[in-house]
Amino acid sequence: MDIDFPPVDPPARSPGGVFVYILRCPDGSYYVGSAKDVSRRTGLHQAGRGAKFTHDHSAVKLIYVEGPFSLEEAVRREFQIKGWSRAKKTALIGGEYDQLKQLSRSHN
Repeated sequence: MDIDFPPVDPPARSPGGVFVYILRCPDGSYYVGSAKDVSRRTGLHQAGRGAKFTHDHSAVKLIYVEGPFSLEEAVRREFQIKGWSRAKKTALIGGEYDQLKQLSRSHN
């Protein structure tokens, strides 16, 4: 099931804080990243200058943000989410937290 989540507003910068975010590309794929300034970083992605993935999948939309975290926590969380299945990322974005454990690869 492909859900077209509504866009979310980027959070205001937090001194020393890093946010983890998820973008949705026009082909429905997700991009997970982290940044101190999500608004600026999203603008770079939309301009095709944020990462190779988003350069190849332009016109991204910010659909999920969490944090702020310390840099170490944000990097850990970003890589955790990147390792998840699409279904598990979709559950996170949709706020379906009860499904996260059920969708864990290690759980199945």
